[in-house]
Amino acid sequence: ETPTEPKTGLNPIGIYGWRKRCLYFFILLLLVVVVVNLGLTIWILVVLDFNVHGMGNLRITDSGLRLEGRAEFLGPLYADSISSDQDVALTLQSQQRIDITAGSSELRLGQNTLNIS
Repeated sequence: ETPTEPKTGLNPIGIYGWRKRCLYFFILLLLVVVVVNLGLTIWILVVLDFNVHGMGNLRITDSGLRLEGRAEFLGPLYADSISSDQDVALTLQSQQRIDITAGSSELRLGQNTLNIS
């Protein structure tokens, strides 16, 4: 070969050697992460009983939310109305006190006390 003649050897095009192995490793790692993520998401949906109507005993209705059974609220509960089914007692329990406020009126139920203002 002279400097004016083109080279006869072919230059390979593509990814070869350790780069190819690293690329396959990262693709496999990404696939494993996606499968684990989907599995955990489905597990959470099943454990918490999510469905199109609500979550567990909490159902979404046209008039709002319906809770069937017992519930524990860790913070304040704000609602326009709270009611129970006919002939079923509505029970409210608290470790400290229960405050019910409507406009400027307030009902406070404490331990051995009842304040209405």
